[in-house]
Amino acid sequence: MSARRTHSRDLAVLGGVTLLAALGGCVTRQSAPSGLAPALNARPSPLLGHRFAVVPAKSLLVVLVYRAGALAAAGHNHVISCRCVSGTVYVPRDPMRAGFDLRIDVRQFTVDDPTLRAAEHSAEFPPDVSPAARQGTRHNMLGAALLNAAKFPRITLRSAGLRASSGASPRDIVAQVLVQLAGQRRLIDVPVRYTVQDHEVTVTGRFPLRQTDLGLTPFSALGGALKVRDGMDIRLHLVADAASP
Repeated sequence: MSARRTHSRDLAVLGGVTLLAALGGCVTRQSAPSGLAPALNARPSPLLGHRFAVVPAKSLLVVLVYRAGALAAAGHNHVISCRCVSGTVYVPRDPMRAGFDLRIDVRQFTVDDPTLRAAEHSAEFPPDVSPAARQGTRHNMLGAALLNAAKFPRITLRSAGLRASSGASPRDIVAQVLVQLAGQRRLIDVPVRYTVQDHEVTVTGRFPLRQTDLGLTPFSALGGALKVRDGMDIRLHLVADAASP
């Protein structure tokens, strides 16, 4: 099969990949998700306490997006990633009142970084995605029909409250996150684990997220035979250093 045909096929299947926390997936249009209303009344938490500046070079956001449908074999699963999270984490004496104001520059998203794709060690992410397919997917992802990076170059994440998690460690919490992307505003729950030291805060998380939770409709064609799975897997590693006074 020619490289051009392979490229076109990839775009048809996964050309709508978009990113959350980080976060999105393949879409055909934006809409209110089932069972989740826009965050019209949610308010950001006060930003109190000691400031820690996120270090993009030490931080990593990864989104795994999956193909689905009877014609799933016509496309690829994709690894979307970036070291493009910036902003500030605020830590008061009571860590359950911590807050954050973060930004993700969507123009820095990478599709199928070879090292990250190989690190999956999974048959679901074989290393045979062509450069043309990766570039085409990224172009569609940032286009006006999806993230519309020209008009909305950043995703913003603001804290709207923290609560204890049922995790094994007291450092496991659930953060309510106000997400603004592509002109939409949503409130989602994000389970994370944090570590606070004198000069550094580390936040890690691994969790599923549905495209519809972000107000997006997953790509679907041919009566559902060609589509992208609603559910994605998000992996987050943030490192923030103590900010100068």
